[in-house]
Amino acid sequence: MTTISYDDFLKVDIRIGTVVECALFPEARKPAYKLVIDFGPEIGLKKSSAQITQHYTPETLIGRQVLGVVNFPPRQIGPFMSEVLTLGFADDQGFVVLAASDQVVPNGVRLF
Repeated sequence: MTTISYDDFLKVDIRIGTVVECALFPEARKPAYKLVIDFGPEIGLKKSSAQITQHYTPETLIGRQVLGVVNFPPRQIGPFMSEVLTLGFADDQGFVVLAASDQVVPNGVRLF
């Protein structure tokens, strides 16, 4: 494990947002969705590619709050530009389980 300072941690801008759109991403190498996430008035709507098809359907994702890193540079994934990294944990089979708040909070609130 690498040790970082608190100042290093503060450089990673992790915010909560609500999934407002979700579509299959058939061009992705691994099964994935294309998400549009509302991170509130300061950040706005951002797109993300997420390999979360094993545990979630588009219907269960719409309206769900998720955590994302909003200050990484955009990343081209096939024909899709992913603007944020949606966060999750691998389960015992390696499938992603989303990181989330246990209560609803305003979109755009920063993790600290």
